[in-house]
Order: sequence, then C-alpha cells, then structure tokens
Amino acid sequence: MPAPTILDLVTAWRPDPTTTAIIVAVAGCYLWGWRRARLGAGCAATLLLGCLLWLWAGSGFPGAYGDTLFWARALQVVTLLMLTPFLLAAARPVTAAAALPGLRRPLMRAGRSPAARLLLSPWTTSIALLLTPWLLYLTRWYPAVLHHGAVDTVTRLWLVLVGVVYFYARLQVDPVPRRRHAGLSLLVSTAEALGDGALGVVLWQGPMVAASYYEALHRGWGPDPRTDQTIGAGILWVLGDVLGLPFLIFLFHRLRADDERTAAREDARLDVAPTAAAADEAVTEEPWWVGDPRLAERFKRG
Repeated sequence: MPAPTILDLVTAWRPDPTTTAIIVAVAGCYLWGWRRARLGAGCAATLLLGCLLWLWAGSGFPGAYGDTLFWARALQVVTLLMLTPFLLAAARPVTAAAALPGLRRPLMRAGRSPAARLLLSPWTTSIALLLTPWLLYLTRWYPAVLHHGAVDTVTRLWLVLVGVVYFYARLQVDPVPRRRHAGLSLLVSTAEALGDGALGVVLWQGPMVAASYYEALHRGWGPDPRTDQTIGAGILWVLGDVLGLPFLIFLFHRLRADDERTAAREDARLDVAPTAAAADEAVTEEPWWVGDPRLAERFKRG
C-alpha cells in the first residue's frame, strides 16, 4: 500500500461488495417507505448522506488504509459508530419502515414488548455504545479484525447497528416504546464523553495495540507505530466529541421544546382550574338560610 496523499482521502477505494449490497438494500427499502410515508426531502437527503458516509468508511480511504494505519481504522470506527448512525436515525427510518406493506403491525407489537423497552432504555444503549470501542481495542477483537476479512465486515456492521439503535432511542424523532425527557439524555451524554476521553488516554499512554501486526508491515512511510496509535487515540477522543456536537445541539433544542410544552400544559391547567372552581361555586351556591335547620323547616311549611 503506497503512502496516502490528501487526495487519497477522497479518491482511495477498496471495493467491499457485501457492505455495498447492504447499503443499497437499506437505501432502497427506506426510499420505498419514505415515498409511502411522505416524510419530505430532508429525511431522504439525510439518509442518503449517511449511506454515502457508510460506503466511504467501508470502501473509501478508511477501508483502503484501515489495515495499514491505526489512525485510519480509528477514523472508520468514529464514522461508523457516531456520524453515520446519527444521520440514519435522524431520517426517521422506523416511520419509513412502518409504511411498507405488512410491517406496521409487527413493528407496533415489537415496540410495545418488554424486550424493546429494555433494549432501548438509555442505560442499555449507552452501555453498548461505550463498551463497544473499549472491547474492540483492548481485547483480541481488534487483531481478529485486522487478520480476518469476515470479522472486519461483521464488526463494521455491528458498529453501525449499535449506533443506529443508540441514536434512534435518544433522538426520539421516530415512535419509541417510551419517550424520555431530553435532560436525561444530556446527563447520560456527559458520562459518555468522559468514557470516550478515558479510552483516548488509555490508547495514548497505554501499550501498543496489535503491535506485532503493525511491526510486521515494515512500512517505509508514514508515522511510526507508536505515533500512529497516538494519532488514532486523538481521533477517537477529539473527533468523537466534535462529531457528537450536532447531537448535543439537537438535545438542547429538544430540552427547550420539552420545557415549553410542559409550561404550556401547566398554564392551560391553571387557566382551567379557576373557571371550573367558579362553575362549581355557581352550581352549588344557595341561600344562606337553607343551611339553618329551623329556618329551612319554617319556609318548608310555608
């Protein structure tokens, strides 16, 4: 593999038929449901951009150089775990899928099940998103990815799946088993940022990952393996947080919208309460003497 250039970030290519076929199938099914659900051009553009990034991460520069440079693989991991799933989930894929023939009722039943509530809870999705990169880099999983193409392909699909489930449950632009306040998502996101930073520090200061593999490449260009891993650690840490900014901005908007809806409901309740109280008072109002037994009896006789 020759030394990459700036142009290779866009032009480098390594065909990956399996991933390409999956992306084409996902995009085709979504566009079918998108048309039936009438979701709007913005949703379609968002999903197609996510699919293009997915294809680039698997077959473009990160895929072509992912077996040679640690930092190229790190770029692939961040793209497939954070950026691509955010775009796919923001395109409202469940709404599009529910519009396909025969899928609406099964999706509704699945969404109401206890398993779906557990799987899509903030804690389950966050743990899956946080643990995946830790397990990938600090176990024998990472060397297996470098040595076996099938493990590489399955791993990339797993990264996208974990990310899509995470962002689907957190964005809540699609129907979800249980809607949660945006403040909880902001709290969990803070903990996730700390976890990402800790992994970056471990890879930066810790031992070499798959050292024998990279040393056996005998690259005559680019950074040495230690520097290569340091750059990759920075990508996982810094770029991961940067790519998380659109999600945080979305959460802040959702938090404000949730607070405004809550305030509107409270105002409506307070407006209705005095009216109801006045109506009850008008219905139950009666002369003062009705409550006096002696006078009431006298007027009754009269």
